[in-house]
Amino acid sequence: MMILSPEIHLSTPSAATIGCFDGVHRGHQMLVQLMVRQARERGLKPIAVTFDRLPRQLFDPNFHPQLLSTLEEKTACLKELGVEEVIILPFTHQLAALSAEAFMREVLRDQLSVELLVTGYDHRFGHDRSEGFDDYVRYGQRLGIDVVRGDVAMMDNQMAVSSTMIRQLLAEEGRVEMMPDVLTRQYTLSGHVVSGEHIGHELGFPTANLEPDSKEKLIPASGVYAVWAMVDGCRMPAMMNIGTRPTFAGKQQTLEVHILKEVGNLYGHSMTVAFVSRLRAEQRFDTCEALIAQLQRDKQATEELLLNDK
Repeated sequence: MMILSPEIHLSTPSAATIGCFDGVHRGHQMLVQLMVRQARERGLKPIAVTFDRLPRQLFDPNFHPQLLSTLEEKTACLKELGVEEVIILPFTHQLAALSAEAFMREVLRDQLSVELLVTGYDHRFGHDRSEGFDDYVRYGQRLGIDVVRGDVAMMDNQMAVSSTMIRQLLAEEGRVEMMPDVLTRQYTLSGHVVSGEHIGHELGFPTANLEPDSKEKLIPASGVYAVWAMVDGCRMPAMMNIGTRPTFAGKQQTLEVHILKEVGNLYGHSMTVAFVSRLRAEQRFDTCEALIAQLQRDKQATEELLLNDK
């Protein structure tokens, strides 16, 4: 049975690890690095197998994911870790219906030439997800696939790193300062600069209004952040407001970036924002003067934070 499209086929013997890898966090990195090391020791091609969507998206049409990485970002991160090829499987009902053994035989062995499979310590695949590592080892022995389990990745405070936990830190608390620990890099958001209402300009703090490129990429909790803004290869210090602008009775969420140096017209430009720290929650001010005074304090705090984030 052909599960994958004909163009997804590898003839070179390979080593693989499988997962959604959302965010490619520290735990994912440890697993991928283990696979890459063992692949090189055995003379195999290191590959990562992932999916074009989260499994829940197939079964729940009302589910709107908040992803830590786009497919492009995920692929780039995996390749930086030494993966030579990222196989993106279309997650279809046909694929979801496969048992773990059938997946190993028809996809990993027959179409991707996998001879070594490195799994996460608690990773489960197959349509009923009831099978575990010992089952995969047994299937692998029949199929000629050596199955190895990676160790649990632990944070400094002994909490296991997971994509779900990272989403909670970002979406509920805006804890962007923790991302270098759990992602090993700053969290980023990319988009295009669009025209806004020019309120920031009138206050003396002109902003670039960012429209995210991906509707599925997670936006951190509302508030004011110290960030780096990357435009046309130039990294510039900036502060960013995520929220509804309650001082001006706003209703829609906006992403406004104030760059702390003189820049020209950025409309239409691509911009990537790297989050450094959350300064405060968004709040309503009784007067424009009070808001401007707070923005001045935010600017000073941002300058001090970014001075130490070179």
